[in-house]
Amino acid sequence: MLPEFKITQLRHFVWVAELKGFHVAAEKAHRTQPAISLSIRDLENKLGEALFEKRNSRTAKTELTPFGRHFLPRAKELIAHHDRIAEDMTLLAEHKTGHLRLASVPSIASRFLPELLLNFIGDSELHVSVFDDNSGAVLKMVENQQVDFGIASLFDEHDQSEKHFTPVWEDKLGVVCLKEHPLAASRELHWRELQQYRLISNGTSRLLAGSEAEPLLAHSQYYISNMISLIAMLEAGFGITTLPWYAFPRDNTRLTFIPLHTPVVTRRIGIIRLNNKSLPPPAQALVDFILAGQQD
Repeated sequence: MLPEFKITQLRHFVWVAELKGFHVAAEKAHRTQPAISLSIRDLENKLGEALFEKRNSRTAKTELTPFGRHFLPRAKELIAHHDRIAEDMTLLAEHKTGHLRLASVPSIASRFLPELLLNFIGDSELHVSVFDDNSGAVLKMVENQQVDFGIASLFDEHDQSEKHFTPVWEDKLGVVCLKEHPLAASRELHWRELQQYRLISNGTSRLLAGSEAEPLLAHSQYYISNMISLIAMLEAGFGITTLPWYAFPRDNTRLTFIPLHTPVVTRRIGIIRLNNKSLPPPAQALVDFILAGQQD
């Protein structure tokens, strides 16, 4: 007979695994440590395997067994699926019209989504959750079905056969630096002109891969993934970076954007969804709305 899992027990297991301790997991669950231990023991009995290694001392961190490491992502998947259903049914019970979840790269989330969503939602009661992150994280959220669809770049479209990519926006790569920087007087730049300056790479720097400017990736000593931190470092005069035009903060008064003319590197951003999987009605309606707006 197959085991019947309790979501509460799965949550306890995930918390103990991630926090590496029964005591901290008990604090998070607002339960006693013996109660958490009993919950885990019952789950192990259902599975027929131990989930955690025996600890040698009270101070040792709790470590997963090989079976526990294999079970952890599946437990998370079950919890996420349960929570999505519970949330959707709660909204339905409260007479809401549905819940739309999407993930987007920050450049589109800040530059285009506010007006798009305002015009799309109107005065409806549609609930919307927007997650903004880099393209890699957006792809992961689409793959894990944490969102209905994503808005991002596919850096290797041939290696993403399980996803469908519909291009919507396009911009070009440029150099971002302080307005007082020696490069700021240039109308456009050759990539070799950047080599004498401290270069900060970021999540979009992979656009240079495969172009004649690829040596800049090895030349870069620093990497900053967060856009707020990257802008702060640029404003402090720490160095220069490359960014697509839509990622450049339009209201920034201290930085400037200089187009890169050699090579010309173009970024395509579009809608990413799983193949052979229908979108929920609100998500499909938003996709149709976005695509219709590009045809006007």
